[in-house]
Amino acid sequence: MPDLSLDVARKILDAALAKVIEMKLKPMAITVLDARGCVKASIAQDGTSLMRGEVAHGKAYGALAMGLGSRALFKRAEEQPFFIDAVNTMARGALIPVPGGVLIQDQSGGLLGAIGISGDTSDNDEIACVAGIEAAGLKASTG
Repeated sequence: MPDLSLDVARKILDAALAKVIEMKLKPMAITVLDARGCVKASIAQDGTSLMRGEVAHGKAYGALAMGLGSRALFKRAEEQPFFIDAVNTMARGALIPVPGGVLIQDQSGGLLGAIGISGDTSDNDEIACVAGIEAAGLKASTG
């Protein structure tokens, strides 16, 4: 399994944060996880609400745990709510199935980790995730 270095995780986080600032979005929490689900980098802007960090982590964790971007998990939750609820029960409530959690892949499609962002609309959260990943020269998988 390829590794997500701390330097690359910081590049992703910094570029995602730059996108948040460029778009003038609400204060965000950003978490980057490696392929094992360990936190590699995390930040919360001044003014984020109390649970934003946990939500950002849950978006990344859910994407990583299920092997799907959280937008795809959201769609699946609409189509199969009992399945997503059962999986979230097994995950002790750590899975947040709404857009804003994106898988990080190397150029050959190897899984490196996931990023989760929370603070603005789910669509804007996802835009910032993708911007961070692409700025690091990697592939983003939202679905």
